[in-house]
Formats: sequence, C-alpha cells, structure tokens
Amino acid sequence: MCLLKTNDLHRIFQELDRNCDGLLSAVELNWLLESIGGVHFSLEELESSVGKSCLNFDEFLLFYDSITKQSGGGNSEAVVADDQEGCNREDCDLVKAFQVFDSNGDGFISIEELQSMLSRLGLWDETTGKDCRSMICRYDTNLDGVLDFEEFKKMMLHTSS
Repeated sequence: MCLLKTNDLHRIFQELDRNCDGLLSAVELNWLLESIGGVHFSLEELESSVGKSCLNFDEFLLFYDSITKQSGGGNSEAVVADDQEGCNREDCDLVKAFQVFDSNGDGFISIEELQSMLSRLGLWDETTGKDCRSMICRYDTNLDGVLDFEEFKKMMLHTSS
C-alpha cells in the first residue's frame, strides 16, 4: 500500500515530469531515487530493472508500491507487529510513513528531517513562508522539539481529516 495518498503521488509525478509529457523518463525517475533514498543506478540499470525507459502515472504507482514494500521490508513489519499487534491498515501505513520521515532512524522526526523530506517530495518551497518549526511545535506534546510516532500520528490524522 502507498505511504502517500494517490493525490500526493500525482502531484509528485507532475513535479518530476519536467517536460510535461505524462511520462517519467529514466532520468527523472533516477533523480527521485537519488533524492529520496540515496539509491544510485546507471540509466541502463534502472531501465533494465523497471523494464522500460519511461513510466506513465499508473506504472509509477506500481513502481512506488514495489519500492516502498522493498524499503520497508521486514523492519517496518517488525515494528508494527511489536508495537501494535493486529493494527489496522491506517496505523501500518503511518508507521511506514514515520520511518520515511525519520531519515536518521533515531525514532524521532526533527525540524530538519521534516523540511528535508518535504523538499525531496516537492511539497516544500521556502518562498511559501511555511515553517516546519511551527508544524512540529503544534503537535509536540512533550515539548522535546521533535515528533515521536504518537505525535506524528496525531499530526497526520489531523491534517488528513
């Protein structure tokens, strides 16, 4: 299942599709992989693993699902099983999303991690005047300056409703 909603993925797809042809080229897809996951492929390797040189939006969704399953793998499943036995799909997806934002893996999302991930996803623009510090402060109930999973969950459920 996608960590992000289809609308968010469509917006990301459109941002990545620089030439607006409705397709993501291997170059555009490679940029995404390098930006978000630090994954480095030659264009030939990427085309070979994807099976084609360009992806339309539906193919991009399938590709996204496959890489999130691979990157989340056993680790996220173990966290979910330990913390929330029999969790619902929403909680499982939130754990996976939290792990994506928690780029250093310390169990917390800092202001820098939030801003970095939003930038990588094309959802952050410094000229918009939005402030990650105020976003974190709003949901940081224990006032430690970072979001733990429960605080992140409250933030995500509040903004998605």
